[in-house]
Amino acid sequence: MTEKEKMLAHKMYDANYDKELLEDRRKIKELCYDYNQLRPSDEFGRQALLKKILGKTGKNFLIEPPFWCDYGYNIEIGENFYSNHNLVILDAGKVTFGDNVFIAPNCGFHTSGHPIDFERRNQGLEYAYPITVGDNVWIGAGVQVMPGVTIGSNVVIGGGSVVVRDIPDNSVAVGNPCKVIRSITEEDKKTCWDR
Repeated sequence: MTEKEKMLAHKMYDANYDKELLEDRRKIKELCYDYNQLRPSDEFGRQALLKKILGKTGKNFLIEPPFWCDYGYNIEIGENFYSNHNLVILDAGKVTFGDNVFIAPNCGFHTSGHPIDFERRNQGLEYAYPITVGDNVWIGAGVQVMPGVTIGSNVVIGGGSVVVRDIPDNSVAVGNPCKVIRSITEEDKKTCWDR
């Protein structure tokens, strides 16, 4: 298997020294750089470049620059996707967002991890597990989502959370580590979200 094939198969792979993966990352970082330099008024250019960067998009989406990712081809976003500034997606593994996902500033989705033992880590080895985000999800400012996590549909993740475990549908979850604090109910349609 090539290192890229190992990466896509969720096996340990060489991320630092493999020429194919280094070139994939170099190409996408050039495109991200170009995207981050576009004028805010260039809506057509911004959308066209994001379609070139991302593996799959809906028709209606917006990512406020700056935006950075590792490969791009492993990212899929649904309809009505919005991300505020400073989104980072380390997409060695697949990252899939459903419809109506809203992401606040300074959030990261990190599919990659490194071995705990320093011998393999020092060799440049890492692994990548997919991240999945359902429909109708709001992710607060500064949230970090770790490898292998699934966030269900109709979920709110409170700002500053570090999501290391799956979050079920219809939940409000906060904290480090992020934990479900309650279910979303009909009462939430009547009031603002309390702290």
